[in-house]
Amino acid sequence: MKPAILVIDMLNDFVTGELRCDTAQEIIPSIQKLLNAAREHDLPVVYCNDAHLQYDSELKKWGPHAMKGSKGAEVIPELDPTPNDYIIEKRTYSGFFETGLDSLLRDLHSDTVIITGMHTNICDRHTAAGAFFRGYKIVIASDGTGTFTKEEHEQGLKYLEDIYNAKINSTNEIIDSFA
Repeated sequence: MKPAILVIDMLNDFVTGELRCDTAQEIIPSIQKLLNAAREHDLPVVYCNDAHLQYDSELKKWGPHAMKGSKGAEVIPELDPTPNDYIIEKRTYSGFFETGLDSLLRDLHSDTVIITGMHTNICDRHTAAGAFFRGYKIVIASDGTGTFTKEEHEQGLKYLEDIYNAKINSTNEIIDSFA
């Protein structure tokens, strides 16, 4: 297994801004711990960040958020990317749709994506679908992902496991697999 860690939409607008979600605050320590361990093991860390333009279709549903170049589209300070990390801008729920994520992962020889971030049942789900359709193994950090309600999170995890054969593991279980 050659994993890459995906950090999805841990942006100001999702944590403290336009689409604030209390769960986002709760998962920060787990993501920090996972990123530290990944970096210690020289595993790639890829941030998949909303960077919307004014005509993106998603804005019709959610209103303006994480607009490209805005403070709301910046990664929260607690999870600042390092110079060795990668940043992929996305304009839809999926980290794969019309981005360079697949090419990057193939260049890195990654065969597994470990998904963290927001939202279990939206962007995490659609990024997992993109990974599944491209043949990647999928691991979901159960305590490093979240959404608006606990029920939606649990339903999202079950869907990812049932439909995309994702392995649902805690951050500690994922870190143990690095050894």
